Amino acid sequence: MLDGSRIGEILVRTGSITPEAVDKALAIQGERGGRIGEILVNQKLVTEHQVFDALVTQFGYPVLDRIDGDALDVSLVAPLSLSYARQHVILPLRREEGVLDVATGDPTDVGAIDDLRALFGGAEIVLSMATPDVLIPAINRAFDRRARADQVVGDLEQEEGIADIAHELEDAGQDILDEADEAPIIRLVNSVLNQAAKEQASDIHIEPMEKAVIIRFRKDGVLHEIVRAPKRVQPSITSRVKIMGGLNIAEKRLPQDGRIRIKVAGRDIDIRLSTVPTSHGERLVLRLLDKTATTLDLSVLGMHADTLDLIEKLIHRPNGIMLCCGPTGSGKTTTLYSALSRINRPDLNILTVEDPVEYQLAGVGQMQVNPKIHFTFASGLRAILRQDPDVVLVGEIRDLETAEIAVQASLTGHLVLSTVHTNDAASTFTRLTDMGVEPFLIASSVIGILAQRLIRTLCKACKEPHVPTPVELEQLAIDPGDARLKKATFMKARGCSICSNTGYKGRSGIHELLTPTEEIKSLVVRKCDAFAIKKQALDEGMVTLREDGARKCMAGMTTVEEIMRVTAEDAS
Repeated sequence: MLDGSRIGEILVRTGSITPEAVDKALAIQGERGGRIGEILVNQKLVTEHQVFDALVTQFGYPVLDRIDGDALDVSLVAPLSLSYARQHVILPLRREEGVLDVATGDPTDVGAIDDLRALFGGAEIVLSMATPDVLIPAINRAFDRRARADQVVGDLEQEEGIADIAHELEDAGQDILDEADEAPIIRLVNSVLNQAAKEQASDIHIEPMEKAVIIRFRKDGVLHEIVRAPKRVQPSITSRVKIMGGLNIAEKRLPQDGRIRIKVAGRDIDIRLSTVPTSHGERLVLRLLDKTATTLDLSVLGMHADTLDLIEKLIHRPNGIMLCCGPTGSGKTTTLYSALSRINRPDLNILTVEDPVEYQLAGVGQMQVNPKIHFTFASGLRAILRQDPDVVLVGEIRDLETAEIAVQASLTGHLVLSTVHTNDAASTFTRLTDMGVEPFLIASSVIGILAQRLIRTLCKACKEPHVPTPVELEQLAIDPGDARLKKATFMKARGCSICSNTGYKGRSGIHELLTPTEEIKSLVVRKCDAFAIKKQALDEGMVTLREDGARKCMAGMTTVEEIMRVTAEDAS
């Protein structure tokens, strides 16, 4: 709470100093000028922490216990010098819509605050306070990152014959953090890979534009721009990444796919590489799979207890098809692998055919398709069925041949797990029918369909209580008189250094599980549309994606905006 007292009065009131000492410091201030707190510290009458506590009491600004220098936008410290920031113990944290958030150790240092306002074009300054113990390391880290970026870009600008410097690593198992002395392009690519792994990004996008190369990370499902490199280094970056992925660097007209295996700080990371030609050069997307960061456990995927119980029963069935559906990047493969991990035991023969093999599971036979030699999902599935399997995982059902073999396998005593690209559970039936599978075979074989999405979860360090508006309740299909609202704890995103000012950190799932009853099977056999099937499932108590999202909103896990973002096509 804001205290109108002067800092000397606050220090006296808290017993930190005597009134006589304050009078002495005021006399020195009258003679030499300066700030009273600084004078008291220099006279060794109080400590820096005592002055800081008094300033917090006096001004009432929020106090930051931690600032992550790695998460700050280094462009904000570009107008400052390291010595200036350290001398004034001040650091810009974020800038948004004309507002500059600034952390300071002394809000009475109006000169430094005015300097920042001028440097950022008259931006409105919003202050937070932090002790020097918190601010100085963050300042050092932010300027260290700026220096590294400047050095790498400077090297790139000055390097002669830069298009020829990309070359293959001599030791593919070498940790990229040990390669500090390599050529500038290699340092840049390694720096990007290291940062992506550190920030737990799922994808890296390297996008050539007319005058620059933009590198973006996808974190928690959302893309963020990381760096812009000069246009002239584009061929070298592309060549370096393609060589790491074992691709043909001379072929620039056709799409290519590859795989990279690297170590970052001792962690093994698999990367799927895809290139496509565009009007401004080859566009690269790298999908990262950190094997050490993924826990294959159904209980940690965010499923509601009722859904988890039903899934447990389905995956322990001796036969049938269990399908997981959703768009790319919705966690389907992780869910199926988690299911396999749950039922994996020595007395079961579990075989998979995938594209690619994303996780290594002990005791499971895993095959990777290779279209170049005509080894497809269908041919792989045929081969698997001659291996006396109990459980089969097919990476994706994408054509009639694969679908028919999977159905026949399920009807002859095998449990089949697979994925389908559909938006919701009900439309999976119509998708299989459209492929050409006979409706009566679908009704006989499918035992469950799980639709899912990944939602960003709120940062635990900065989320704030929120009272939902009538419009938000309407969006979530929650009746204002719903008894659950009395115990609900809606929260909203604020943003802090821990979550890179997004307000979100980490992801969880929302799920929609459809288990076919006799009524639903009848609709499938009669080739009814997805709407009719969904309506029947809802009448029988199926919880939709949006309803599951509403439960997570009421539990304070995420926000209404996030649920609406990922369930925009769900009209229920």
